[in-house]
Amino acid sequence: MIGLTFNEMLILNTIWRLKENTYGAEIRRYVSEMTHKNWNYGTMYCILDQLVKKRIIKRIVGDPAPVRGGRKKIFYKITPVGKKALEEAFEINKALWEGFSVPELEEV
Repeated sequence: MIGLTFNEMLILNTIWRLKENTYGAEIRRYVSEMTHKNWNYGTMYCILDQLVKKRIIKRIVGDPAPVRGGRKKIFYKITPVGKKALEEAFEINKALWEGFSVPELEEV
């Protein structure tokens, strides 16, 4: 079992949803929209680095931007280990919330 933090799960899910050409600015935009919070780049890249170290995602260096002095884009892709981690996280969350409904949560 590969344990993921909630934020790692958010970012991994985002990379899976965005598929190809997933890079930092797109990941940040999507996660910010999904959570209704403004994510800063430092937090996001820290989590991306953790996922790379765990071999859950891989970092791919793209070509530099065509403008003079353009920087290379860093793309992220889910590895087979990452796919398994995402599937496990889904099953855990599904089991955790099984039988709950919003009206029941309102009673708390």
